[in-house]
Amino acid sequence: MANLMTQLHGYQLTTAQILYHLPDHPALLQTYVWQEYDFAPKFPELIKFLNFWKRELDGKLHSVFVASQEIITPSDPRFFDIELTVQ
Repeated sequence: MANLMTQLHGYQLTTAQILYHLPDHPALLQTYVWQEYDFAPKFPELIKFLNFWKRELDGKLHSVFVASQEIITPSDPRFFDIELTVQ
């Protein structure tokens, strides 16, 4: 139920592919995938996570790719060629 309320308030399912340098081998990159409901286009949850990463983790960030998709959207009306008789 919490996810539904979150989505109704404009939050979208957001996925970030984070590339970072391995602490022991800085020439090598590793991928981390982060996924959470976030509010586009400012992405406060992602920014909070990236700030935590920079503050607490050793792997230096290289790049972040973000995709966001609304889960709940207005429906598209579809009309069918049918005739019903109600009695």
